[in-house]
Amino acid sequence: MTVSPFHLAFPVRDLQEARKFYGELLGCPEGRSAETWVDFNLFGHQVVAHRRPAGEAPSSHVNAVDGHDVPVPHFGVIVSLAEWKALRDRLIAAGIRFVIEPYIRFEGEVGEQATMFFLDPSGNALEFKAFRDPSQIFAR
Repeated sequence: MTVSPFHLAFPVRDLQEARKFYGELLGCPEGRSAETWVDFNLFGHQVVAHRRPAGEAPSSHVNAVDGHDVPVPHFGVIVSLAEWKALRDRLIAAGIRFVIEPYIRFEGEVGEQATMFFLDPSGNALEFKAFRDPSQIFAR
């Protein structure tokens, strides 16, 4: 399977806040931008933060998964375990509050993965995960 970069546009309340979070904390290089949006390179994928109109609240709900309330919608990237651990440590050092603390899911089973959920400053939920065996990303 050829992996192609995805594109995702999402709302933020403040572009400078998004630049600090995505650019500085997560280490996403900035691409093009305009007065109302900014592109980021999220591990090779194009994500675009669009300024949300004042007074418009983000919408979300949760689904119960493995005893956790998983925020929906959410987005993120599957990275190597080393990258996941480095990001986890950077987020902890920065004082990020996790929606779901970093943990190992399906430990010892097919699809074993490290996962964590957190919010950006605008309330967008992100999940970053790493598979023990990347060939099992879609395994049942």
